[in-house]
Amino acid sequence: MSKTYFSEDHEYVKVDGGIATVGISDYAQKALGDVVYVELPKVGAKLAKGGQAGVVESVKSASEVYSPVTGEVTEVNAALSADPAIVNSDPMGAAWFYKIKLADEGELAGLKDESSYSEYIKGL
Repeated sequence: MSKTYFSEDHEYVKVDGGIATVGISDYAQKALGDVVYVELPKVGAKLAKGGQAGVVESVKSASEVYSPVTGEVTEVNAALSADPAIVNSDPMGAAWFYKIKLADEGELAGLKDESSYSEYIKGL
């Protein structure tokens, strides 16, 4: 069974085994507005927790996407290149950005669970 965590930068991490699926939260896509472009990391890229993993551009702005965990990218969601608007319609499902093999599952302890994240965004 997978468990979902959130960063304060509004990325989510769905962990299943030692692989994490990363994307941006529903809150983040609403703040961005209509997404028109997504830049993803390359398969095989080694990402550090807090390091830049990509970019999301909307009609309003461009925002960097940071990796909430350290590891190696195993897969990217090519569908986002063809149709970046998926981020607005299904941010927590079909619009995942990349999958990463976790280097240190202990890093998950520094992320928020769904209820803590909900409380966090209420204060923004």
